[in-house]
Amino acid sequence: MGTWDIGPFENDMAADFACTLDEAAENDREAIVRQALVATINTQGYLDSSEGAEAVAAAALVAARCPRGEPVSSVYGPKEPMRPFSADLRACAAEALDRVLAADSELAELWDENGDDQWRQSVIRLREIVAPASSH
Repeated sequence: MGTWDIGPFENDMAADFACTLDEAAENDREAIVRQALVATINTQGYLDSSEGAEAVAAAALVAARCPRGEPVSSVYGPKEPMRPFSADLRACAAEALDRVLAADSELAELWDENGDDQWRQSVIRLREIVAPASSH
């Protein structure tokens, strides 16, 4: 996987995910985001880095629509604006990010091997933004 920075869309898998969203009908885009999150949540055993990268990108899109969220500003992110998401996607995004940060996640393992904590901290910040208020 090509990765050039810590941002949620700064890798090949997430950039491809953004293209998939841009090519999809507007009414189908939330389902694509949901699928990326649910696929990560439902993964048994070791989580592949490509699934993790898509989940982080999807969660960043959800976070962008939350209070304290920041717009996705990467040139590799979706070009088309996203509609507001269903409220339940916040909990899905939080759960998916927990899974990406877990010990049996290839993406977390690769970043941990790098010795730079910035990626993990950026994902934790996303997690804090998407976490539903009732989970605090």
